Amino acid sequence: MNRDTHVLWEISHGDTTTMCVMVSCCGGAELRVVRATHGDEEIILRELYPDRSSVYERARELQDEARGDRPPLAMLDSDA
Repeated sequence: MNRDTHVLWEISHGDTTTMCVMVSCCGGAELRVVRATHGDEEIILRELYPDRSSVYERARELQDEARGDRPPLAMLDSDA
């Protein structure tokens, strides 16, 4: 199975770097948000999509959220 990995965006704040990565193969694409601190990496979000264009759209939403340009999506969906 051939998999391509691409970093879509990266944001650093102090010792912490958050990056959004797309892993694609013939069956679709996976979006991962990875947080790295002092050399330790942790996948904090993993989502599967049927195509790359859906991954790019979601990555833009997450980048805006990570930058603080918009409230987290969970807050937008709440009834409060």
